[in-house]
Amino acid sequence: MNEINKLKEVVFQFIEQDENVKVEPLGKGHINDSYKVSNGDEEYVLQRINHYVFKNVDQLQDNINRVTNHIRQKLQQQGVEDVERRVLTLVPTHEGALYHKDSEGNYWRITKFIKDSKSYEEINSDLAYRAGMAFGEFQKSLADLPGKPLYETIPDFHNMEARLKTFRESVKADRAGRLEEVADLVKEIEARAVDMCKPEQLHREGKLPKRINHCDTKVNNVLFDENDQVLCVVDLDTVMPGYVLSDFGDFIRTGANTGAEDDKNLDNVSVNLEIFEAYAKGYLKHAASFLTDIETENLAFGAKLLTYMQTVRFFTDYIDGDVYYKIAYPEHNLVRTKAQFKLLQSLEENFDAMQQIVMKAAAK
Repeated sequence: MNEINKLKEVVFQFIEQDENVKVEPLGKGHINDSYKVSNGDEEYVLQRINHYVFKNVDQLQDNINRVTNHIRQKLQQQGVEDVERRVLTLVPTHEGALYHKDSEGNYWRITKFIKDSKSYEEINSDLAYRAGMAFGEFQKSLADLPGKPLYETIPDFHNMEARLKTFRESVKADRAGRLEEVADLVKEIEARAVDMCKPEQLHREGKLPKRINHCDTKVNNVLFDENDQVLCVVDLDTVMPGYVLSDFGDFIRTGANTGAEDDKNLDNVSVNLEIFEAYAKGYLKHAASFLTDIETENLAFGAKLLTYMQTVRFFTDYIDGDVYYKIAYPEHNLVRTKAQFKLLQSLEENFDAMQQIVMKAAAK
């Protein structure tokens, strides 16, 4: 059986068999394989879930189902007309399951394709503002999700204490024999370690709540209509409990960097304060209504934290001998580490200005 016929066999677990159904590759996702399914006027997205990354598919899908149902209910209560374009819709199998496991042990799901939508890879201030509104509204909509907490699809994903524990184990083991050349950078990481574990400490003290986070707040995870108005937030695999400062910080880390994540020329790398301000204003337009003072006061810190965290993750992989991230050349993870660290230094230098921007936006 060829690949397309195999895919159709999976598709027919969810929709009625039809010889006119078309299946073609969609996008270039790093984690899941995606396909567009066309059946007359009906269009769907078929995805093979990476169950090596997401080890509990049952709970992963339950998270997405709870989140999308809650958002849909709110949209309907608000009288929104195009609800189908404003939130992802999971399509169950004929048996009512939220995923299908094939004979080879692969896990599959289908969602309705959101028509006349687009996403962006590049960022500008206007898109940053709208993305801020999108993620702020997303968190606000889910702030009152009833029932038990969502499942952590990737445990300790944004837990700095856990990331540092792994880092220190890697430094101790020095598996690739690279430690001597990077000893100064290890000192830089350790010099900031206590401060960067502040959120976990605040949480233990009952001062910083965990809320429902997206945990991958890039501009390309927001769908826009033909007029660049926000439709919805997508890629919900990592939606789970976390600190709002992490979601805020992750967008700044990726969207407000004037250089590339793996820029060899560190002179290119700094924080773009215009993008920072636009995102902060957009985010706080919706989020300010439910955030506590401590959460608001630590949003700018979130940008430092997530950049530090990614520095540590790239650095850990370099010390380990490049076992996690795909690399294009032997020094790639070290180049990434240095570029992220340069961004962190820029965030530290501009921190007072960032803090003022946040507090001014929150006061409106």
